[in-house]
Amino acid sequence: MGERIPIARPTMGEPEKAAAAEVIDSGRLAQGPRVAAFEEAFAKVAGCEHAVAVSNGTVALVLALSELDLPAASFVHTTPFSFIATASSIAAVGLRPSFSDISLATYNLDDDFVEAALPAGAAALVPVHLYGLPAPMDGLSDIARRRNLKVVEDAAQAVGASYRGRPAGSMGDAACFSLYATKNITTGEGGVITTHDEALARRLQAARNHGQSGRYAYQRLGGNFRMTELAAAIGQVQVRRLPELHARRDENARAYQQALARFPQLVLPMAPPGLVHAFHQYTVRVLAGKRDALAAHLDRAGVDTAVYYPQGLHQTGLFPDAAQGALGRCEAAAREVLSIPVHPGVGAPERARVVEAIRTFFER
Repeated sequence: MGERIPIARPTMGEPEKAAAAEVIDSGRLAQGPRVAAFEEAFAKVAGCEHAVAVSNGTVALVLALSELDLPAASFVHTTPFSFIATASSIAAVGLRPSFSDISLATYNLDDDFVEAALPAGAAALVPVHLYGLPAPMDGLSDIARRRNLKVVEDAAQAVGASYRGRPAGSMGDAACFSLYATKNITTGEGGVITTHDEALARRLQAARNHGQSGRYAYQRLGGNFRMTELAAAIGQVQVRRLPELHARRDENARAYQQALARFPQLVLPMAPPGLVHAFHQYTVRVLAGKRDALAAHLDRAGVDTAVYYPQGLHQTGLFPDAAQGALGRCEAAAREVLSIPVHPGVGAPERARVVEAIRTFFER
C-alpha cells in the first residue's frame, strides 16, 4: 500500500533549520528585528502598506475587530461555513455574528444573499476566503460602501491567492492570516494582520504588546500577542518559498481536475475567471450520500482525508439567533464536502494513488 498520504504536512527543510539555529545562537528570542523583516516581506505578498505579526490567526481576528472600534454589541456579518474562530473572534470582542448562506460553487458567502440578510445595526463584514479561494469581494465591497460597513478579510487559508489582480489581504480595512502548521506557509503557530491604514497598524502594534507605543509608554490596555523571533525567522524563509509552494499545490490541483472529471458523483472545486485559488485544500463534494463511505475507502487505501466542515457554525448551538434566513446550502456542503491531499509533499506517485483509490470506489 505504501506510506500513508497525510491530508497536510508542513514543507520545511534546511533553510528553515538554519534560520531557526541562527536565532537560537543569537540569544534574542522575543520580538525583534526578524519580526520586523518578516512583516515587511509579508506586506509585499499581501499587497498592503502594513503587516503586523501576532501569535496566531485567532488573535489576528480578535485584535483587528477590537481595534476598528466598532459599536458595542453591533452585528458583524460573515459566513456560517468556516472554522469556528471566524465567529468566536467576533463574539470575543463583544460583537454579534450574523450569517447568510453560501454559494455551492465556491463555498464562500453568496453576495446575492448578504444585503437582504444584514441585520439592523450591522457594523462590519468578515468575508472568508475559504480553502484558498477569494470571496466575491467586488459585490461585498459594494455592499460595505453603501451600508457603511468595515471589511475584515478572513484570509487564514488564502496566502498567495488573488482576486482580479488584487492579493488576498489587500481588499478590506484589515485582513487576517494564519500561519498554523497546516497552512500554505507556516511558522508553527502565528498570525498576521495586514492593512493600508497606518493609524490602525500603529494601534495593532501597541495592542499586541501590552498597549505600549514605546517601552513603558502605555497607550491603552493590551496584551502579549507578539510573534517570536524564532517564528519570524522561519516565516521569512517560508515567504521566500511561497511561489514554489504555491506552484506545487496548483500542479496537484490541476492534475486532480483532469483525472477526477470523469466521475459525475464528484463536484470539483472551481475558480471564477480572474481569481487565483491558493488551494489550501482541494475540496470536492461527494453526491448521493456517499461522502463518508468514500472517506472510509480512502482511509483503508492509506489516504488521509478531512471534512472542512461537518456542520455550519449556526448548527453548533453557540451562536443563537445568528442565522439570517435559511442556510440550506451551507448545510448541504457540510454533508457532502471532502478534502483530499493537495499539499506540496504530494507528488505524481501520491496523486496516482489517490486517484486510483477514488476510481476503485466508484467503479467497483
